[in-house]
Amino acid sequence: MIEKKTPEKKQRKKLKPRKTKYGISCGVIIFNINKKKPEYLLVKYPTYWGFVRGKVEPGETEELTAFREALEETGLNDLAFIPGFREVASYYFRRGNEIIRKDDIYLLAKTSNWNVHISHEHENFRWCDYEKSLALMKIRTNREILTKAHWLIQTHMKIW
Repeated sequence: MIEKKTPEKKQRKKLKPRKTKYGISCGVIIFNINKKKPEYLLVKYPTYWGFVRGKVEPGETEELTAFREALEETGLNDLAFIPGFREVASYYFRRGNEIIRKDDIYLLAKTSNWNVHISHEHENFRWCDYEKSLALMKIRTNREILTKAHWLIQTHMKIW
């Protein structure tokens, strides 16, 4: 007997599970103090404003990756990482037929340098106060992470 393909069977064939790939990046929320208020360094990607970040290379720690990316993308080399701040943004995206799960790990660091030299990866950069940073950033998760960083800085401002 010849089996006839029903629409259900065709549907199941199309929904074959795809293998999900995984990627991990580390970035850093960089701030400096201007007139007793924090200002945050935002970099312009082609479609959004965000933080410095990049792929973790084999053997690198999160802090080393964040430092290397900051140096490569902004020229800043005097980062003082704030202990205890570590936030993860997890998301999925599609590249061709592949589904990729990505974790972006963000650390927090202070700089004393205002001179930024952005790499070819970015279109622009800005130092912004908290409110202006929130207004520029459209990715909700990044806004939430910035809010946590800002709260920590405000709570411990005497240290800096």
